Amino acid sequence: MSENINNIINENTSQETSIRFENITKRFGEVWANKNVTFEMYKGEILSLLGENGSGKTTLMNMLSGIYYPDDGNIYVKNQHVSIKSPRDAFKYGIGMIHQHFKLVDVFTCIENIVLGIEDKEKAKISYAKEICQQICDKYGFIIDLNKKVYDMSVSEKQTLEIIKVLYRGADILILDEPTAVLTPSEIQRLFNVLRNMRDDGKSIIIITHKLNEVMEISSRVVVLRKGECIGSVLTSTTNEKQLTEMMVGEKIDLNIQRDEPVNPEERLIVKNLSCRNKDGIKVLDNVSFTAYSGKILGIAGISGSGQREVLESIAGLIKLETGDINYFDPKDHVMKNLRNRTPMQIRDLGVRLSFVPEDRLGMGLVGNMDIIDNMMLRSYQKGYAIFVDRDKPKKLGEKIIESLQVKTPSINTQVRKLSGGNVQKVLVGREIAASPKVLMAAYPVRGLDINSAYTIYNLLNEQKNKGVAVIFVGEDLDVLLALCDDILVLGEGKVRGIVDARNSSKEEVGIMMTKSNYEKESDIHE
Repeated sequence: MSENINNIINENTSQETSIRFENITKRFGEVWANKNVTFEMYKGEILSLLGENGSGKTTLMNMLSGIYYPDDGNIYVKNQHVSIKSPRDAFKYGIGMIHQHFKLVDVFTCIENIVLGIEDKEKAKISYAKEICQQICDKYGFIIDLNKKVYDMSVSEKQTLEIIKVLYRGADILILDEPTAVLTPSEIQRLFNVLRNMRDDGKSIIIITHKLNEVMEISSRVVVLRKGECIGSVLTSTTNEKQLTEMMVGEKIDLNIQRDEPVNPEERLIVKNLSCRNKDGIKVLDNVSFTAYSGKILGIAGISGSGQREVLESIAGLIKLETGDINYFDPKDHVMKNLRNRTPMQIRDLGVRLSFVPEDRLGMGLVGNMDIIDNMMLRSYQKGYAIFVDRDKPKKLGEKIIESLQVKTPSINTQVRKLSGGNVQKVLVGREIAASPKVLMAAYPVRGLDINSAYTIYNLLNEQKNKGVAVIFVGEDLDVLLALCDDILVLGEGKVRGIVDARNSSKEEVGIMMTKSNYEKESDIHE
């Protein structure tokens, strides 16, 4: 591997340079986010940027897109030295970034977000923008209601909006931070086809992703960052996933997901006939029934928007049900408790030890403007004035999570929104597990995590399972679901398509259940 490190390779040396970073350095206090980073990307190539969480990938791209300004070093766009001090400057040079955390105004419609901040009077017109954006949607296969309010959108729709917004502004240098995290397999392939067309037209595309299989599929070259420094670049055609992983972490790691056999599983959560509608009156859950067992991991699979979020939120007391029951068997009192339509506080007052890692980690899970200590306090704080609140225990918990999960942060007093996406997720997962739950629900807990951190989370879930916790895991990677879970509940259009034994099922079988609305396999459904 040593011959690949510090060896920037390109098959066509005559290619035109699109972007060049020269000794880029950025510090936050005593922490080096980037240190003397130097590399080039070329016109008409798709470049993947790899690195562990906190390795400086997003910070580097934020400097290219005008969010941050480098402390030292130079940025060249098409061989021109540039000073990018704002996103407006970035767009002036044809640079657009799709962020991992959405930059949208919730009370605005899709089309209003797209035209927001555009100075060109013609492009700022709603009617003109609708026409052009619809052409973009038709061309690239995006499905979205341009009149829909952002607060009514799913995470997938928000991601689609961000992509359309950048395309509408005419960027020819695109930065995509985890662009496939919320997309279905078919949507990912459509996006990849779009990216290939852009590449063929001479656009330059940088993708930040932790999905190594996607790196191998879509990119022509890979640049690897470690601890803020650029350690090398390799052609995708000359490397493999194992080698890239070793370059990222600096050592060999085991890529096998641990899955222990369940020991004395017992019914912990019995869900029967759940039905509910969204704000538009559309039924999003239709007679959903399943059982979660202590000492087992129940995976939930389904195309985005199939009801996964609503199942977890209804159990957590965040949405109101039309019909159905959610019965929790308390192993301490040996009694059944109905959680239907109870608030999170009422559920807690019943003595139910339920932890929830939501899909929207900086919306529902954590408060971005609060530091790590304050976010630890949110789990248990109920009333009282802040001046009288004991911060000692939350501080110790935060320090424990930082150490055990290797959260990269300048300090425990750093605002959570200033952390990388993966480190935000570590804080959230660590806090929920620290509550010693009997039921742990996690929606996409490894989304945006590097491979080493993802395996840390998988091991944590397995540890909770071995402690007798009933774990419900919503995931988008079928390979992970089949390797980690004991059973998999497959949802489609808000209905249960089946429940399968993960050890004896295939990716193809689960995929068919997810995508075919008329799929029925009654023998696999366990009441």
